[in-house]
Amino acid sequence: MLGSGGGSGSCSKDMAVELGDEPHVLVVDDSLIDRKLVERLLKNSSCKVTTAENALRAVEYLRLGNDTLEGTVSEVNMIITDYCMPGMTGYELLKKIKESSVLKEVPVVIMSSENIPTRISQCLEEGAKMFMLKPLKRSDVKQLKWHLMKCRN
Repeated sequence: MLGSGGGSGSCSKDMAVELGDEPHVLVVDDSLIDRKLVERLLKNSSCKVTTAENALRAVEYLRLGNDTLEGTVSEVNMIITDYCMPGMTGYELLKKIKESSVLKEVPVVIMSSENIPTRISQCLEEGAKMFMLKPLKRSDVKQLKWHLMKCRN
C-alpha cells in the first residue's frame, strides 16, 4: 500500500456490510492476469467478487450516469480499479463514482504498476481510499479487508 485517503473514513449505512455477509468487491482491470489474481486473493479472503474488463463496463454495471437506474445494482462494498486502462482511466472512474449520490461513500482503491507520486496524490485527493502497486499480494488484501471491516461499524 502506498497511501490511504483522508476524510472521515465512514461508510453510508446503506453501503455497510452486514455482519456475516461476504463483502462484495468490484474489480476493474483490463489485464486478465491481474484481474484473476485480485479475484483469487479476494475470494480466498471470503469476499464476493464481480469483475469488469474496463472502466466503461464498470460504469454500466454500477449504472452510473443513469439517474433513473442508479442504485438498483446489487450492493458493492468496495471498488478496486486499475489506473491505466483504454477508453476510461481508473482515475476518471473514481471521479464518476465520487460524483454519484448513491455510490460516493463506497471505498475506491486504485492500483497501478507505476509508482508515480503525482498520480498517487491526485487519486487520494479525489477520494481514493488507497493506492496500491501491482501486482497485489496477500498482505495487500489484509489492508483491503481492514477498510471493508471499517464499513461494518
